[in-house]
Amino acid sequence: MATDPLLIMVAPNGARRTKADHPALPMTPAELAETAAACLAAGAGAMHVHVRDRAGAHVLDARRYADAIAAIRERTDGRMLIQVTTEAVGRYSPSEQMELVRTLRPAAVSVGLREIFGDGDAAASAFFSWAAGEGIAVQHILYDRADLDRFALLYERGDLGDVERPRILFVLGRYAPDQESRPQDLDVFLDGLERHRLDAVWSVCAFGRGETAALAAAIALGGHVRVGFENSLWHADGRIARDNAERVAAIAGLAREAGRPLASGPQARAILGMP
Repeated sequence: MATDPLLIMVAPNGARRTKADHPALPMTPAELAETAAACLAAGAGAMHVHVRDRAGAHVLDARRYADAIAAIRERTDGRMLIQVTTEAVGRYSPSEQMELVRTLRPAAVSVGLREIFGDGDAAASAFFSWAAGEGIAVQHILYDRADLDRFALLYERGDLGDVERPRILFVLGRYAPDQESRPQDLDVFLDGLERHRLDAVWSVCAFGRGETAALAAAIALGGHVRVGFENSLWHADGRIARDNAERVAAIAGLAREAGRPLASGPQARAILGMP
């Protein structure tokens, strides 16, 4: 059982769900800020942020991100670390995803490996080199064994920037037939890390009603976790959570049971790879 500090990142809204899915799903900067404060109090050290346009649709908009980041920082006195997404959702090209980051220059960003290399290796490699030089903490999103194998090759080749320990997010259950995650979904990723001898800081997010069990497995095995309404609305017993903070509190409870303290501010920054 791992005993290292655990970073809980909350992913409160994602790109697809709306208030029709859950009335407590935050969509505006003010709602994101209130959710951040509640989740910080419940045990989350970081927030994975999506922003929406006026119609509520997912958008990669630097100005809207700047507004949301400012609101979250003000409401949490700067104690909630913020990671922005570059998720394409079928709307954005790799060049547009990279342009968002170049314009916004966020402290931390998540990038889907299979999305960002869509325009070719050279452009993506230059982007990652630039991000490393700017001190932007990149977390690479991997969905399956093929993603991990490609990541290992790119990292070995130096195409992911000059980063001593890469940060990786393993996504469990996204492409399962029932879009439900299971603890054993993690095995292929951990086997891959060992097979490629990758020294990475890894986290897990998980879909559906199996989210809690999958995150419990990650906590026990030394990983970090992302939890929230982006991926699941449900507690382990099948109840729909009241809000994101309630889900964070449930996972913080698992951490206590596993003997893993929650990461302090400086520890959380180190886990994310933030300067």
